[in-house]
Amino acid sequence: MKLIISFLLFTLSCPLLFSQNRKIINKESTQFQIPDKAENIDFIVFDAELNVKKPVLLWCQGSLPYPLYVNSKKDGLWVIGGGISNFDVKKIKKYYHLVIVSMPKTPVIAEEYQINDAYWYFGNSKDKNEPSEDFIKADYLENYVNRAIKVLKFLKKQDWVDSSKLVVAGHSQGSKVATKIASEYKQVTKLGVFGANPFGRIDQNIRDYRKDAEKNTITWAEADKGIEKEYQLYKDAHNPEMVKQKSYLLSWKSFSVPLIDDWLAFDKPIYMAYGTNDIASDLCDLVPLYFIRAHKTNLTYKRYLNTEHNFFEVEDGKTNHDKPHWEEVMNSFIQWTVK
Repeated sequence: MKLIISFLLFTLSCPLLFSQNRKIINKESTQFQIPDKAENIDFIVFDAELNVKKPVLLWCQGSLPYPLYVNSKKDGLWVIGGGISNFDVKKIKKYYHLVIVSMPKTPVIAEEYQINDAYWYFGNSKDKNEPSEDFIKADYLENYVNRAIKVLKFLKKQDWVDSSKLVVAGHSQGSKVATKIASEYKQVTKLGVFGANPFGRIDQNIRDYRKDAEKNTITWAEADKGIEKEYQLYKDAHNPEMVKQKSYLLSWKSFSVPLIDDWLAFDKPIYMAYGTNDIASDLCDLVPLYFIRAHKTNLTYKRYLNTEHNFFEVEDGKTNHDKPHWEEVMNSFIQWTVK
């Protein structure tokens, strides 16, 4: 009898346990939490009602510990969501469950006093413009990829998910995460990369020095000195003893791995979009040459003329934040995915 009662109590507690790991935020998204040894993994599906079976579109955030939501005194609860506030979310939701994984060591919802002027979470850092040590230690490519794949495996088991199709996309650093997910998780059917650097990360700093010297902003002697410093940084990032002393080097090592080989190895459709005024991704102009040489036809690319890293227009060398193009960029991508 005691055994039966115990079993019933366990059975009744299971829905409660599940509901505790799932909650509605701001009447617009559903938060889930997956228990994990290293750190519980939080993510949101941008929908409060998960009663329609649709494929997943996993959006991979860029760099820095941005929370998914901010709770402010003036505006209340509002979504950052890795930039999805700039998208035509209704259009995306028509075809997909839009999923965003929380940044590591970063709350899903941050209070206003927990974020700096750039809106990212600084945690227990002594300097609000420096990420916490916990985040720095967790901020490396393999960690983002492993966390995301655990989320995708969880989603695959849900009855409201259509597993016949899976789109993974990301912007900036998120494009690196999306690429590695697509490389490792074979269920990915389409890949989207935005503002991506096909040759890693650190090369951008080197090109920055060259461009500054070409514009006479700095001398070539200063550029030469700066480039040599970048080489040393990269050497340190590949030195295990240095990484133990300076944990931020792990991020430089992992995110400076070139993406071009992964793109060429991915035999499913790839969509690449970038701004022509974006130094981070200006080497994307070379990517079609690699695909042509390999006789591959699975790359679709689109240049957004006179726009920068976040697809704002550039006028007279300055970013015009009154002329955004993210909605246009994402709508074109969504239309491509549903063809």
